[in-house]
Parts: sequence; structure tokens; C-alpha cells
Amino acid sequence: MTQTSASTSRTTSTGDAPHRPPRGLLELIVFVVGTASLGAEIAAARLLAPWFGASTIVWANTIAITLVSLSVGYAIGGRLADRNPTLHGLARWVLASSVFFAAVPFLSAPFLRQSVRAFSEYSGGLFLGSLVGVGAMIAVPVLMLGIVSPYAVRLKVDSVEDTGKTAGRLYALGTIGSLTGTFGATLALIPLVGSQRTFLVFSLLLALVSVPALRGKVRVLGIVITVAIAVLVAVPPGSTKTVTDAGRVIDEAETEYQYARVIEADDGTRVLELNEGQAIHSIYRPDDFLFGGYWDSMLVAGFGGGTAPQKIVNLGSAGGTVARGLTHYFPDVEVDAVELDDKVSEIGREYFGMTSDRITTHTADARPWLQQSDERFDNIMLDAYRQPYIPYYLTTKEFFEVTRDRLNPGGTVTVNVGHVPGNDQLEKVLTATMRSVYGEANVWRDPVDSTNTVLLATTAQEDPRDQLRAADVPPDVRPVADDAASRLEPGLDGGTVYTDDRAPVEWLIDASFAAVAE
Repeated sequence: MTQTSASTSRTTSTGDAPHRPPRGLLELIVFVVGTASLGAEIAAARLLAPWFGASTIVWANTIAITLVSLSVGYAIGGRLADRNPTLHGLARWVLASSVFFAAVPFLSAPFLRQSVRAFSEYSGGLFLGSLVGVGAMIAVPVLMLGIVSPYAVRLKVDSVEDTGKTAGRLYALGTIGSLTGTFGATLALIPLVGSQRTFLVFSLLLALVSVPALRGKVRVLGIVITVAIAVLVAVPPGSTKTVTDAGRVIDEAETEYQYARVIEADDGTRVLELNEGQAIHSIYRPDDFLFGGYWDSMLVAGFGGGTAPQKIVNLGSAGGTVARGLTHYFPDVEVDAVELDDKVSEIGREYFGMTSDRITTHTADARPWLQQSDERFDNIMLDAYRQPYIPYYLTTKEFFEVTRDRLNPGGTVTVNVGHVPGNDQLEKVLTATMRSVYGEANVWRDPVDSTNTVLLATTAQEDPRDQLRAADVPPDVRPVADDAASRLEPGLDGGTVYTDDRAPVEWLIDASFAAVAE
């Protein structure tokens, strides 16, 4: 069996001088390609997360795109290797993949923003089309990387007897590279330089290892591409537009979990948008503490129990709109503000007035924090979303059993249920699950507006409407409490009880959006 080995190359028909790549270069290419393929999968999921969250569905789609692309690449790579069994031929594909990898974070941004716009408008076709566009951009460079594995085996095998050993060694090397890319992206690159530069770093590595195997003018092109990518790595990532329809962007950040920005209107009103404006998570005006909507309902809902709340925990406090209102109107109230994203809490302190010494912030995940806490509370407020999803482990019977165990006698649990207009499936599920813990008659609903319903569960036997009307609240808050009492009604029937073992909340929410988009 005669073929060109990885360490030699033929003189081209155009008269290029014989080119002998460095020893071990093929193995290095295989390792770097493995690093880039899985590292890019992590970076791709990170790229999508600020717009679509990091649910199991998003991860499943990202993994599926990667696996399908690699499979197609394997099939194509075998054919290409038989037609042109040279390291130069292989390196051209690696160089091409580096160019596509460098382009992904820049070309995907318009598609992602269009997807979010369609998502907020419930335009299913546009949403899916934009998402497919992003998937295609990720798929192309990964497909090119898939070409490398069979190509490398074809170049490395010297005899049929060595095929199994050679293939096994190369695939092991590629897998080690994949592990390196996975942990390198997760533990180092994304936290240190961000998702955009993570793509660029992998792109630069691919270009660097391809250049020594290239020849003639293609090698010169490879050097130019490598230098260009290196420059892009050095350039700070671009920011979003500084002016929106809602006002001026006065701060923005890509945090560990999401993209956050603060927008200030001409009248001084500030809003906190997460993930490109799918929802407003906090609102602020310097001399105002009531803003309508579910914030006001959450402010007074705790008075629906048997006691006036003094010790409150806000799970998912965001910029602290409700916590700020509570400590302003009720001088005896203490609030534990639990927020997973410490940058969001920092934004709350800097821009949204979450500065009271009676607000204690905790950077933690809601359920683990509550489970580990020894405190007892008069009111547990839940408003934890990574739009459009609520974490499944905050929708289960086991979670609400934890809330009941952490309540003082007569205490309440209030849950903000975000939903698309006209769809109450998530509310029904949460109602049924809360009833399984608090009892059939102890779960109530406040249909605040078309996209938010506040659920109230209480350990007290009194009618929460009477409690709200009788609550000792400041004059400014009296109309808010009366309005909430007039809206309050028994919870809806018809939901399924979710458990830690089975809580398909992502399916439920996706189905609700699909139903509206039809």
C-alpha cells in the first residue's frame, strides 16, 4: 500500500518547491481540531444563552448541530482524503474552518437579535428561520473540522496492518483535544475573555497549525488570515447601540449568565433589560416606589397571610424593585435578596436604588440557598426567570415543600408567573403543584395583566382578600392592596403536579409560544 505520508509532500505542478512539514504536525492538527470542535460547542451554547437561555432544549439543539455536522464532515473527509491524500490538502480545510469560526460571533448577532424580536412578537416562522441561520453558521465550520479525522487516518496509515492502531491513536488524541477544549472554554476562555473572543481564540489556533502544512500562495494567504484573526482577538468586543426606542443605554454587561443593560428614559426612568430586552426585570424612578404591574402586587401579596410580613426573602431579586419598595414603605421589614448573577445585584445597587441597609444581598441559586438556610420567613417571593424559562427545579412539589418548611406560622409564598397572553398552562401547573403542598383552598391567583399572574399560597386559614383589605399599610400603598384584594380569586384547576423527577417546564413554555405563533 503506497501513499503520501504525513511528513512528506509532493512538488506541485506549478513548480512550488518541495515542502516538508514539521514532524508531528499532523498529530498537532488533530489535537487542535478536537479542541476547537468541542470548545466551539460550549462557546456556541454560550452565544445562544443570552438570547434563548441555557435550557436542556437549547443544549440539545447545540449538541445535535455539532454531532450532525461532524458526521457529515466525517463522510466528506473520507472521500476527499482518497482524492487528494496530502497534508497540504487537509490543511486547507483547517484554514477554511478558522475563517468561518472567526466570522460566527459577528455574523450571528443580527440573526440572534432578529430571533429575539420575532420571539417577543410571537412570530414563529421568523423565529425559527433566524435560529436556523445561526445553526447553519455554527454547522459549517464544525463540518469542516469533521473532515479532519478520516483525512488524518488516511495520511497516517502506512500499511493495512497498522490501520486499527493508527486510527485508535489519532481518535484518542482528538478526544483528549476535545476534553481540553471543553474545560478550557468553560473554566478559562469564556470567563476571562468572553464568548466572542473564545471563538476567535479557537479560530487563531486552527489557523496557526494549518500554516506550516500549506504551500505556495495558499501559505501566504494563511499567514495573512492568521495575522487578521490575531488582530481581531486583540480588539475589544463591540458594544450594542447606545440609544434604543426606550431611551439611552447607560450601562451594559455580558455577565456569566446573560446579557444585561440599563436603559434610561428622558424623564429619568430606568429599566433593567436582560437578554436583549425579552422582558423588563427591574424599574426605577428616583422619587417613586410604585410602578404598577406585578411589582406592586408582589409588594403587598405577603399581607394576604395571617401576619404582617417582617422577614422576607426575594428569590430572583434582579435590580431590587420590590425589595426597595418594601424597605421604603415598611420600616420593620428586612429583605434577603437572592440573585444568581452578582453583576445584576451590582447594577441594582448602582442604578436602581437597592441600597437600604435592611436589604441583604446573596449571590446564590434560589433553591440551594433556601434549602441550606436556617432562617424562617413571613413571605417567600419567587421571581426567578432566565427568559422565557423558569428553572424547572423551582416548579416542583419538592421545592414548595422546602418553602413551607421555611415559613413562619401564617406565612405566605408569592410566585410571579410570566406567560404569553391568553395561555395559562404554566399557571395551572404551578397552582396544582402548590396545592399539593399547601392544600386545595390555600392557593390564590392575582391576574395582574396579560403576561403576569401572581400566585399566593398561605399557611393561614383566613381569607387573603380580607387580610389585604385589613392590612396596616401606608396611605400610598392602600389603593394597591385594595386593588390586589379585588382581583384575588381561587387558583385555576386542571394542572399537573410537577416533581423533581418529572418537570417538563421547557416543553410547556415552548408549546405555549408555538400555540400563539400559529
